[in-house]
Amino acid sequence: MVATPIGNLGDITLRGLWVLRNADRILCEDTRVTARLLARFGIDKPLEPYHDHNADRVRPGVLEALRRGETLALVSDAGTPLVSDPGYKLVREALAAGLPVTAAPGASAALTALVLSGLPPDAFLFAGFLPPRSAARRRALGQWREVPATLIFYEGPSRLAAALADMADTIGDREAAVARELTKRHEEVRRGRLGELAAHYRKAGPPRGEAVIVVGPPSPDAAPPEADIAARLDELLTGHSLRDAVAILAEETGLARRRLYEQALAIQKRGTER
Repeated sequence: MVATPIGNLGDITLRGLWVLRNADRILCEDTRVTARLLARFGIDKPLEPYHDHNADRVRPGVLEALRRGETLALVSDAGTPLVSDPGYKLVREALAAGLPVTAAPGASAALTALVLSGLPPDAFLFAGFLPPRSAARRRALGQWREVPATLIFYEGPSRLAAALADMADTIGDREAAVARELTKRHEEVRRGRLGELAAHYRKAGPPRGEAVIVVGPPSPDAAPPEADIAARLDELLTGHSLRDAVAILAEETGLARRRLYEQALAIQKRGTER
């Protein structure tokens, strides 16, 4: 079995075309999308749907076909199969059964966005889609806050502005880039700090198509421990107003003012309860 991406028609590789021409059958998310690709390159092969809704039912028959010696290709509509696309369980079970699996690499939105972002590519972490609700999203972001690497996320258009704002508040107002429609006609990459990008998409509204968010790594001295932040806030609040204390610490640390404001309110509340 071979996993290969479709993506934009211009991104199909010679190896990918060879795989499709030599497969006995082609499994795909949407037969209509794959049919357009095959027609473009004069390939005539049987197409069968394989997606999240039918995978459990179809997978046993696919594995049996592989055992009989058939060559099957698994393609995704856009991007690389198994990366936020169906197919992971099929590949895992094929490997567990000792069946041969290989890949014909092609377009990858995550890697393309990383290259175009202008952010450090030497160490990066792909975290996929974040939870849709803000509270869960912030908890998920918290586990990546101290990772010394560029972070890559996928996000839907309707949640893009909110996700960027949560990132700025949770991991700091870092350098970032939002990329969409990669390798296609309307490719766009917008760069700036997370807060700036959040403000842009709040004003402009949701963009078309899913986006890739690339976030730069933390600065070595930009993320002091939580205990140090709380102690410094407590110190500043003894001689400054809440607003001024937050502004001073935001300038010192580069942390988002909203996050510091919430911490300062909590410190003041504890002080009044004593």
